[in-house]
Amino acid sequence: MADLRVKIENLELKNPVMTASGTFGYGPEYADFVELSEIGGIIVKGTTLHPRQGNDYPRMAETASGMLNCVGLQNKGVDYFCEHIYPEIKDIDTNMIVNVSGSSPEDYAECAARIDALDKIPAIELNISCPNVKDGGMAFGVTCEGAASVVRAVRKSYHKTLIVKLSPNVTDITEIARAVEAEGADSVSLINTLMGMAIDIEKRKPMLSINTGGLSGPAVKPVALRMVWQVAKAVGIPVVGLGGICNANDAIEFMLAGASAIEIGTANFLDPQVTVKVKNGINEWLDKHGCKSVTEIIGQLEA
Repeated sequence: MADLRVKIENLELKNPVMTASGTFGYGPEYADFVELSEIGGIIVKGTTLHPRQGNDYPRMAETASGMLNCVGLQNKGVDYFCEHIYPEIKDIDTNMIVNVSGSSPEDYAECAARIDALDKIPAIELNISCPNVKDGGMAFGVTCEGAASVVRAVRKSYHKTLIVKLSPNVTDITEIARAVEAEGADSVSLINTLMGMAIDIEKRKPMLSINTGGLSGPAVKPVALRMVWQVAKAVGIPVVGLGGICNANDAIEFMLAGASAIEIGTANFLDPQVTVKVKNGINEWLDKHGCKSVTEIIGQLEA
């Protein structure tokens, strides 16, 4: 049995397997299928300062080796989370991490401040792939200044571990990673979904209500792996890898590329027990290869 413990700055994980936001609810939804305490961390669905209805249906479409979604951050807002959801999840024996979204740096900072007050939430993940309503709707995470402005604002009001989730819809993701590191991010997670589209040729209409959506699943894994490898070499903070991870081999690829931990997203829909299977698979691989700790393989790609 290898030592599976990893650290993301000051955040200690019992193993490197976490769940990606928006694919695991708040955790209890999966409790009948998997022992939640065996997961390294659960990143709950996107939370915003104010309640959001999300986008109209249809907002999901299957694609080759993946899926598109444009759910649109449907949630009841941070106050509802603090009052009603937090009491239900605070005693789950793993790291409960809140994914924070917003439409302005001030919104992000205020939402993060409310989460900062919750004892049993040791970290947040900032979703900077949200559109900036004051800047023509372009996502914060696609420019260095946009990404930096959000992290700068949040860092003033949030004092625990701050993970920033990077958008892949950029020319050079390493520049964005360096920009958020400079503003005080403790870690970066990548990749968020790739912008995609699907069309119904009989109706001659897009399959999603807002025409485009985020592509996730095995189809994006080679892109995610490349970006994690590039970012891990460019920054000095821990990297969390995600994008198409379905099994232990996928997870190990990401760790060799430089990820200190990984998140599983779309695969949870196919197999609700995939997180624990991946954790056990990593352990078996480490034992087979004579590794005493999972940290021995982080960034050990010979390239």
